[in-house]
Amino acid sequence: METGREYPSWYAMEWRAWPIAWSAVWVGALAALTVGLIIGLIGFAFGAHESSRLAKWSNVKFITLVFNVAGAFFAFVVGGWAAVRIAGIRRAEPAILHGSIVFALTVPMLVALSVFGAHFGGWYGGLAGTPGWATAIPPVNPDLAEAMRNTALAALAALLIGLVGAVIGAWMGSSEPMTFTHHRRRDLAVEDRPRRIA
Repeated sequence: METGREYPSWYAMEWRAWPIAWSAVWVGALAALTVGLIIGLIGFAFGAHESSRLAKWSNVKFITLVFNVAGAFFAFVVGGWAAVRIAGIRRAEPAILHGSIVFALTVPMLVALSVFGAHFGGWYGGLAGTPGWATAIPPVNPDLAEAMRNTALAALAALLIGLVGAVIGAWMGSSEPMTFTHHRRRDLAVEDRPRRIA
């Protein structure tokens, strides 16, 4: 709490809920899926996702890296931004919460759609794995084990990049300045703010 102000005794103990605008969150999740699918399909059209398995990191082409990173990031930027704008949130903190919830809602949908073969880009292929009904247990192959490990690492990187994108998109949607010190000064009246010396 800020110093120099008098607060009622109940102020520090009051429960302050941040309501969730679930309609906006669902729209943001669907927007993230749609943009991710579009970017993934564009990547397939340009040949950026020739291989669904990452046998070696040295074999990854630059265009593949660009499409996977940009697709993971910008899909969730759009999802977070759409959710916050639809909900009409003007504060950064609840906006970031909504962006994170958009991400958390979209990930199980990505997993389910990846199992059925949706093309969200090469890095999300690690979310699906090999379904148990598709093949019997194959013999242990060291190259396959390394490819599965690299695919899982790529999926993890895509998910973390997506989480960052959702948070940044939601923060942008709130229209508050994207600085970490703005929240300390936002409640000051205009006349209480320090004046700049020109």
